[in-house]
Amino acid sequence: MQPTIPGPNHLSQGGHARAGTAEAIRRDIEDKLFCMAGRFPEIATKNDYYLAVAYAVRDRIVHHWVRTAQSYLDKVSRTAIYMSAEFLVGPQLGKNLINLGIYDQTAEALRSLGQDLEVLLEQEEEPGLGNGGLGRLAACYMDSLATLQIPAIGYGIRYEFGIFNQQIRDGWQVERSDSWLKLGYPWEIGRPEITFEVKLGGHTEHYADATGRHQVRWVPDRKVLGTPCDTLMQGYGVDNVNMLRLWKAEAHESLDFQSFNSGDYFRAVNEKVASENLGKVLYPNDVPAGGKQLRLEQQYFLVSCSLQDMIRIYQQRIIPLDRFAEKYAIQLNDTHPAIGVAELMRLLVDEHQLSWEQAWGITQRAFAYTNHTLLPEALECWPLPLFARILPRHLEIIYEINRRFLDEVRIRFPRDEELIRRVSLIDETGDKAVRMAYLACVGSHAINGVAELHSTLLRETVLRDFYQLWPEKFSNKTNGVTPRRFMALANRELTALISRRIKNGWIRNLDQLRQLESAADDAVFLADWHRVKRANKERLATAIHAATGITVDPGTLFDVQAKRIHEYKRQQLNLLHVIALYYRLKQNPRLEMTPRTVIFAGKAAPGYFMAKLIIKLINSVAEVVNRDPQVRDRLHVVFFPNFNVKNAQHVYPAADLSEQISTAGKEASGTGNMKFALNGALTIGTLDGANIEIREEVGAENFFLFGLTAAEVVERKARGYRPREMLAGNPELQAVFELISSGLFSHGDHGLFRPFVDSLLDRDEYLALADYDSYAECQHRVAEAYRHPERWARMSVINVARMGKFSSDRAIREYCADIWNISPEPVE
Repeated sequence: MQPTIPGPNHLSQGGHARAGTAEAIRRDIEDKLFCMAGRFPEIATKNDYYLAVAYAVRDRIVHHWVRTAQSYLDKVSRTAIYMSAEFLVGPQLGKNLINLGIYDQTAEALRSLGQDLEVLLEQEEEPGLGNGGLGRLAACYMDSLATLQIPAIGYGIRYEFGIFNQQIRDGWQVERSDSWLKLGYPWEIGRPEITFEVKLGGHTEHYADATGRHQVRWVPDRKVLGTPCDTLMQGYGVDNVNMLRLWKAEAHESLDFQSFNSGDYFRAVNEKVASENLGKVLYPNDVPAGGKQLRLEQQYFLVSCSLQDMIRIYQQRIIPLDRFAEKYAIQLNDTHPAIGVAELMRLLVDEHQLSWEQAWGITQRAFAYTNHTLLPEALECWPLPLFARILPRHLEIIYEINRRFLDEVRIRFPRDEELIRRVSLIDETGDKAVRMAYLACVGSHAINGVAELHSTLLRETVLRDFYQLWPEKFSNKTNGVTPRRFMALANRELTALISRRIKNGWIRNLDQLRQLESAADDAVFLADWHRVKRANKERLATAIHAATGITVDPGTLFDVQAKRIHEYKRQQLNLLHVIALYYRLKQNPRLEMTPRTVIFAGKAAPGYFMAKLIIKLINSVAEVVNRDPQVRDRLHVVFFPNFNVKNAQHVYPAADLSEQISTAGKEASGTGNMKFALNGALTIGTLDGANIEIREEVGAENFFLFGLTAAEVVERKARGYRPREMLAGNPELQAVFELISSGLFSHGDHGLFRPFVDSLLDRDEYLALADYDSYAECQHRVAEAYRHPERWARMSVINVARMGKFSSDRAIREYCADIWNISPEPVE
């Protein structure tokens, strides 16, 4: 049985306490089962019950939403706009029960109906509307915005198919479509009466109007309609509810009757198919030209619908449009929505007849830009011919923005043509392209990175010239995570244990966890802490067995690396060490070693061959290690498939060790590192991203540090890095590569993993071999520390107690104070 957690001091459904009682919830569930599902208990399926519970919960949220919307409208509240191509919101039922304070009452109501809430939570399909950290951050911020009572709207795309579901077949990743809508999605409210026209392609016509003013008319080749589907974001312990508005692409005409009647049935529905493709799938493969075009069209569809909607909402009150930036603070979540800068200019100048100077002032005051990456390939650039073909008017606007911007630069830095070339919005080197990150910089009043190191490197490297132009625009806003989902929901036993010790105010104010430090020397509390961790590990072991058939021992060290598979995240470094441990045990079967279960989880991009080969090698190593009777009581290897928000809620609470081992200077921030640490895992990591700040907060003695610094990485590469030299004098590492090449892990196929071996020995772009010795020595310190359970538990408690900084609530407060200038608007 799950523990009872003190809920927020919160009255649901219009302040009526009775709406939150188990009896009231039971009646509502029975009513929804009958009225919404058309079922009676004897024939109702698990999905029927899940939907009934979801609709009963949604009704309570809708009551809060109506009051919230009315309050914001009456007060003309300044509103934060979070514009993002990804919102990885995760399952909604559990999170909403926590935020409404009715989790335990709902569980009781379901028990009286013969149902188990935990079973129904697993029934919920997860909308995979994000690729990983970027989309999950956006979802955490939506939770914090509502909890902090900040008026806000999130804008994104309602992808019909989200990120793929991952299956493992013969060790290889296989992608399966994410059909998250197939059983119904009760959390969204469609708004078919609201539609916006989105133009694509065509040409522009320049002319003078009756007053002699220069005008531009965009004559498109085709048009798509955008209609909104709203998911309501309930704050924790408050009545405030914000809106996540996702755009659905539709055709002007779903059926061409003339073509249909003439027997051309494919052409009859061609417009519908072409239009709906815009919202069909998250991140189409952009290697082929068609994929690039679709991705650009998706990004424009998002910003055009969103900005038109913002103007519609704005004009519900008779206020001059020149005060638009007083109403809205628009945050661009990375470069995907950066085309919004040109689109707002088009709307203001072409559609609403403002002067260029007025429109540009509004645009710059309204927009702010968050950069999430230092990797050049992620700083989007669109080929000029493609951009001109799809968005001809926007290219004209970007040319004009660029002309005026470069003239300003020339005035400040005369005769510095090299600077002009570097900062131009149009990349003139090689094939011409539009630099979207630069457009975001020029069109925004604020630019921020997402960790101290990342922000420093932004100023010193990829955006150095823009920092020299406008140092006042730049700041750091270290990412954060919501404790409601990743503690109160995901780790209910630990939440209850902490709340018994320091009460439950920390769920809203994570800084209060500092009060937990005194418990780090309480032997009884440490024993309870260890018991909770063991229970979480047993639950993960059950989930692993169900997904893979592999049995793992919860008594071993759970060493976990769960994140997107990418060479810079260095799953290959972890895997080399696993093979080294196996080699040691084979060389000395009596070797005394801390028993360890190494758990990998994460998805590889479908077109990323090396990442998929790494997954194959992980599974191949697991196959050999796990069936070897000499080692399986001391070493197990698992690849836990289909890592998503729901599975993450099993993984984070169960981890003993969190692998945050990216090459220093490559990870912008990371948020998985925060979720693991918040749940009591100790971190082994480099000085990269937010690892630096986590180590500063928890103390160097409670963090397992290894590896080169970002400066040392640059210096090592500048000297001429030769990875094969790393094997000299390291016979164990040599043996690891010999084992991989020998065919031991590939049923005798010597060539299967040759690309992996050659990549590391010939290039090793992310310096895994340079950091290997340091990593292996650090892992030895981990193993020694784990042999002392009370010491390990004490370090774990201190980690959790010092994680207050890494709440998404803190991050949102900083955005509100430093960038958005927005204050809370409580809804009574």
